[in-house]
Amino acid sequence: MQTEKFSPSFESLTQYRCPDWFLDAKFGIWSHWGPQSVPMFGDWYARNMYIQGSPQYLYHLRHYGHPSKFGYKDLCALWKAEKFDPDALMDLYVKAGARYFVGQAMHHDHFFNYPSKLNRFNSMEVGPHKDICGMWKAAADKRGLPFGLTEHLGASFSWWRVNKGSDSWGPYAGVPYDGNDPAYRDFYYDNFEHVGDDKAPWYTKNEKFREYWLAVMREIIDLYQPDLLYSDGPLPFGQPDSVPADADYRVGLEAVSYLYNTSIAKYGENRAVYNQKDRRPEIYQVGVLDIEKSQLPDIRPDPWQTDTCIGNWFYDVRQEFKRPGHIIEMLIDIIAKNGVMLLNVLQRPDGSIDDETVWILENLGKWFAVCGEGVYGTRPWRISGEGDTKVVIRGFTEEAASWTPSDFRFTCRGKTLYAFQMRAPENGTAVIKSLTEGEKVRSVRLLGAGEVPFAQNFGVLTVKLPDKLPTEFANCLAIELE
Repeated sequence: MQTEKFSPSFESLTQYRCPDWFLDAKFGIWSHWGPQSVPMFGDWYARNMYIQGSPQYLYHLRHYGHPSKFGYKDLCALWKAEKFDPDALMDLYVKAGARYFVGQAMHHDHFFNYPSKLNRFNSMEVGPHKDICGMWKAAADKRGLPFGLTEHLGASFSWWRVNKGSDSWGPYAGVPYDGNDPAYRDFYYDNFEHVGDDKAPWYTKNEKFREYWLAVMREIIDLYQPDLLYSDGPLPFGQPDSVPADADYRVGLEAVSYLYNTSIAKYGENRAVYNQKDRRPEIYQVGVLDIEKSQLPDIRPDPWQTDTCIGNWFYDVRQEFKRPGHIIEMLIDIIAKNGVMLLNVLQRPDGSIDDETVWILENLGKWFAVCGEGVYGTRPWRISGEGDTKVVIRGFTEEAASWTPSDFRFTCRGKTLYAFQMRAPENGTAVIKSLTEGEKVRSVRLLGAGEVPFAQNFGVLTVKLPDKLPTEFANCLAIELE
């Protein structure tokens, strides 16, 4: 583990090595939560409410009023988080299997979930009047969970250009939205350079905003010393054609080195993880690659993370949630490929979670209680699995795979091979064909049931399973090799 300070350069930061806690944890829970949860109408509400004709604009117009009269600043004041109980939630998350926790410092909406000295629109001054990030951290620390934060600020400057517009037709045609009000320009930005540009970049080239972003990153690192920091996009402020030598990366590298050096000062070694989404090794090796709502086709030598959600990113009354089995199957496939899953658990605006979410978490907890041995602290085997079924990898698509009893995913620890059978067989038998003749099996346990009979012929392992399996989801065999 690194004990020497990092400099803000690719040469220094690509010497990064992922800490063991992250490799061992495998499963984290994320609170992607803020004022945009208030309407309970889904992700990107703060942007889409300013786009005439969009479903969120129509909802806002008819529920709150026109965005020239009732803008996003007014919606923020409605967020109260009055039922937010981080201790009770963290107990539930730990029981559900989480081994690290991540809160949201701010989304693209420029509202901060902590008492910032750089932005008056924060959760201590507006809305809840609570240090949301601090409350999460205290609950995580009490339970010994590594604590992380996500920042979505980098893309905010160009993302929120729409608040400077107006309706093109109807009774409010030409009436400026409240983003034009000079009294709130610090919140809504002086981002007129991006107004009207439908192809505006994810990351702005505005140097004043880039410096502001860096100051905010230093503020949250100083306040919370997070074990993980996630940027919603590539390493700031890289453009699609940027290469490591480009000056666009300067403030991003400053933030990453500041994160790591803060961790070294606290622990005597770097225990921090930085996530970003550029898949080029020369960029992502400054930390751990994050893949949003998708997976990888096979084992990657470098560890990686999938961030995903039980439904939409913010609470959405229209959204169907993933079933527990789907989440478990995704997790198994991810960890077999050297990945880690970060799962967003949706909160209502008052801070509570609904009954379906509790049911999902309880089912995850029951499964981890049986199969956690094959998850925590494991590493990829020489292959990720066997069987014909593959996960769908297409954009942000997360279809449930049509697994069969012939599909297995593997992890290992020492001489123990863990084989997750993705579907229960009708004949009560598990057949694994990936062992070589030199890999002799000493014993086989079915996690949650104990030792089970087996036979090994020419490398093929046949295991007799009990009539009643320990879990209704994917079961796991612990295969002890000689």
